[in-house]
Amino acid sequence: MCRHLAYLGDPVALGALLVRPPHALLRQAWEPRTQSSGVVNADGFGVGWYADGDPVPARYRRAGPIWGDLSFADLARVVRSGALLGAVRGATLPGADGEAAAAPFASGRWLFSHNGAVPGWPGSLAPLAAALPAAELLELAARTDSALLWALVLRRLRSGQGPGDALAGTVTAAAEAAPGARLNLLLTDGAVIAATAWGNSLWYLAEPGLAVVASEPYDDDPRWREVPGHTLVTATRAAVVLTPLKESSA
Repeated sequence: MCRHLAYLGDPVALGALLVRPPHALLRQAWEPRTQSSGVVNADGFGVGWYADGDPVPARYRRAGPIWGDLSFADLARVVRSGALLGAVRGATLPGADGEAAAAPFASGRWLFSHNGAVPGWPGSLAPLAAALPAAELLELAARTDSALLWALVLRRLRSGQGPGDALAGTVTAAAEAAPGARLNLLLTDGAVIAATAWGNSLWYLAEPGLAVVASEPYDDDPRWREVPGHTLVTATRAAVVLTPLKESSA
């Protein structure tokens, strides 16, 4: 299992979202409040963020727990951004992919994370993997369900689908192939956030100029709203839209 968060708003220090709040990702790594499976997310972490004038995000990822990385604590204190995606990882299965398996995954302007697990992996998603070109399979960042889901999302983005449609199509197809899969996906390009609530908790916080979508609230602000299950969230700095997802292949 994992926990993740995406933010759009005024520039803030990374630590103001990921480290300092009372229930930030730092704490969710060892004491999540709404996690449905697993109790510790210590198998890696990462954050991607956008700088003014550069559409391609920077990333910092490590294979160990977020609380043990003093370099990240220092970086998070001073690096500021108006758009970011952070995640802490609890591995579904033991593996040796290390940092490569830690979200966020990236391509061009996109950042991606998966909170959940696919039962029967890897065989259950073999039919979906078989539809990908061999070159894209060889480009998988890690031998994990999350990395394959990212490849499936990226395939749809490259075909011209928007971020919401790319996530919705991937989730419904993966859920049909692997019933019981937990498929909370999170995607951003620094201007829009798209996310799915499918088997795990998802919340959002919105006000004019600000949107946060997260596995769980990082504080006790009463403005947090829980997303219903089987729902697509599309958020910008101006609005948040919730769209029910159908349980059929797209």
